[in-house]
Amino acid sequence: MAANNWVARWKKKAQAARKGGRNANATRAGVSGLIRAPLGRFLIKIAIFIAALPFVLTLVYAVLPPISTPMLARLLTGREVNRIWTPLDAVSPALQRSVIASEDARFCVHGGVDWGALRTQITRLDDGSEIRGASTITMQLAKNLFLWNSRSYIRKGLEIPLAMWIDLVLSKRRVFELYLNIAEWGDGIFGIEAAARHYYNKSADKLTRTEAARLATALPNPILRNPLKLSHRHASHAATIRKRADIGRDLLDCM
Repeated sequence: MAANNWVARWKKKAQAARKGGRNANATRAGVSGLIRAPLGRFLIKIAIFIAALPFVLTLVYAVLPPISTPMLARLLTGREVNRIWTPLDAVSPALQRSVIASEDARFCVHGGVDWGALRTQITRLDDGSEIRGASTITMQLAKNLFLWNSRSYIRKGLEIPLAMWIDLVLSKRRVFELYLNIAEWGDGIFGIEAAARHYYNKSADKLTRTEAARLATALPNPILRNPLKLSHRHASHAATIRKRADIGRDLLDCM
């Protein structure tokens, strides 16, 4: 009889222990879930905010002067930023035509992305040929405003929808005005007005056709290409761009 009572008490204790273990596990899981759920929701909100920010800022930049990511990086690291905002009307038409002739001759006709040029570069990549730039002025603006400078397929993939959005909500004139005011023309030199004063000691509306062509052809690599110290290749390219700008009077038709 005593043995039976001992067995019954042991079974009750074992059942209680198992029940307690299940309750403890459930409690731990519940606490962990409560911790993870707010954190997960917070991270999702942060991701949505970051993804939406460029699209919202584009609307802001329709009326306000922007700051580019290279400019922001310099400011955050204590380096000088030389930028003098200037409206498009205060920029030499020769400079405007030269930049479009050099960087994006189809600026007035594409929707932010030159799909034909992009397909050509993809074909060259498949063939193992050297890749040349297919970035439009709008794509370069998207990169300078919201992305980073190093080459990568991820950046290019982000560049395309941003460029299409910029072209959708901003006029061509505003896109070009923003581009000319944040493009880098040397170490810490941003925008055409700062560049004109730095290299030629004059305002952007006083630039000659030769000066405009030299500044325009420095844009692909402004750190290495100095408009005052042209290599033979740079000088030849600048001369070609000057001729294109002279005959390309329709380059500014959309503005």
